[in-house]
Amino acid sequence: MQFLGLDIGSSSVKVSVTDEIGKVIVSAQYPEKEMKIDAPQPGFAEQDPEMWWDAIKKAIEQLKKDPAFKGDELGAIGITYQMHGLVIVDNKKEVIRPSIIWCDSRAVEIGQEAFEAIGEANCLKQFMNSPGNFTASKLKWVKENEPENFKKIHKFMLPGDYINMKLTGEINTTISGLSEGILWNFKHNRLNTELLEHYGIPFNLVADYKEVFTEHGKVSSQIALELGIKEGIPVTYKAGDQPNNAFSLNVVNPGEIAATGGTSGVVYGVTDEVKYDPKSRVNPFAHVNHTEDTLRLGVLLCINGTGIANSWLQKNIAGNMDYEAMNVAAVKSPIGAKGVVYLPFGNGAERVLENNNVGAHYLNLDFNRHSTNELIRATQEGIVFSFQYGIEVMQEMGLKPAVIRAGYANMFMSPLFRQTLANITGAPIELLDTDGARGAAIGGAVGVKHFSSLEDAFQSLNVIETIYPNIDEVEETKLAYQNWKKMLLNILDKEPQMV
Repeated sequence: MQFLGLDIGSSSVKVSVTDEIGKVIVSAQYPEKEMKIDAPQPGFAEQDPEMWWDAIKKAIEQLKKDPAFKGDELGAIGITYQMHGLVIVDNKKEVIRPSIIWCDSRAVEIGQEAFEAIGEANCLKQFMNSPGNFTASKLKWVKENEPENFKKIHKFMLPGDYINMKLTGEINTTISGLSEGILWNFKHNRLNTELLEHYGIPFNLVADYKEVFTEHGKVSSQIALELGIKEGIPVTYKAGDQPNNAFSLNVVNPGEIAATGGTSGVVYGVTDEVKYDPKSRVNPFAHVNHTEDTLRLGVLLCINGTGIANSWLQKNIAGNMDYEAMNVAAVKSPIGAKGVVYLPFGNGAERVLENNNVGAHYLNLDFNRHSTNELIRATQEGIVFSFQYGIEVMQEMGLKPAVIRAGYANMFMSPLFRQTLANITGAPIELLDTDGARGAAIGGAVGVKHFSSLEDAFQSLNVIETIYPNIDEVEETKLAYQNWKKMLLNILDKEPQMV
């Protein structure tokens, strides 16, 4: 028996097939270059959901070229997706407008108004977050600015819910998914009717919700024929990319912490306690194994401008260097990059900065002393330091990283990046041979009860390398961080720009 995992990112779609013990048999990704993100106005970010579906079809076509893939032996499908996006469909299940995706900032003020009107204490105690720039607030933006589109809505959903609809014809979501849109009331263990009422959003626009590990529908005969897989395969797992990333790293118990460094960067810690940041700079959501009976929350720190910052540098400044060459160049510059400081906040409003959009900054450049090496090192250090800035907020909530687990991908492929993170946090970094698509496939297997327990599901997971803090570099790294933090606080004090 095989299991299929679908990972719908904003840069690309990856699909993986695992065997009966969770090892990857074959994988594919489409497109090779990043998918287009449209920005019709400053602060906007949109994608056509049909582009995701087309990418899935083409990635599965690649799978079929490998004889190891057996489309008629799939036991279940798992889906993971870019969080916080908004997809709206009419009663014919056709998309009404492009998806407003995770890094879109247009709803910041709407969320802030709701936070104040409902009451900050009420929001935090019941929803555990400010309504912020999350899915519910994006839907309110559509209601206010595109009333004709709003009138057409049959259901609104998340990107993963949309892909499930395409596969099965069923429209549903999860408790975890509702929580990422700030549509779950944790105090009363139910739909967040308070926020829906405040926004004037009819309750019937909300999709039916289920737990993460359960059947969300079965592949229809038409889609089975189109994809070259068997009819009736159940979709038994659906989770946002960051809860799924933590799951794929076997981060499911209180005190365990996961990290990613893709387009955006995330530190994600699991807790079984009701904890929230009074300023909503980091955000608790229902984790994949959260149920109405068992509290499992994932506290999420998100930095929008991480891998995308490194990608921008590679395309626009690094010349002919690929990422591997950039990693080599970075270590030619000393810790602190000879005083160059980079603030990686050029991808929209940042929750960790209280929804300020300060933009990206290179500071302290000296044309006589600094080269591309300093810019590359400062970029990687700046991304790490932004992680540390948010981790300090998480520490105020009682979460402390004893070990950080990450997949060997994106920014974590840089030796300098992961060593700097170990140095500044004081936590060992465990690199594991997994990714989101593999995690989704394992999630599908768990959802169909193929494994007897979560522990059994991760028997094939291997640690590639463990990076420990370098005692000789720790103090110098801390000094560089303090300089970086000083520059950030100075920018925040002088140039706050609410989107």
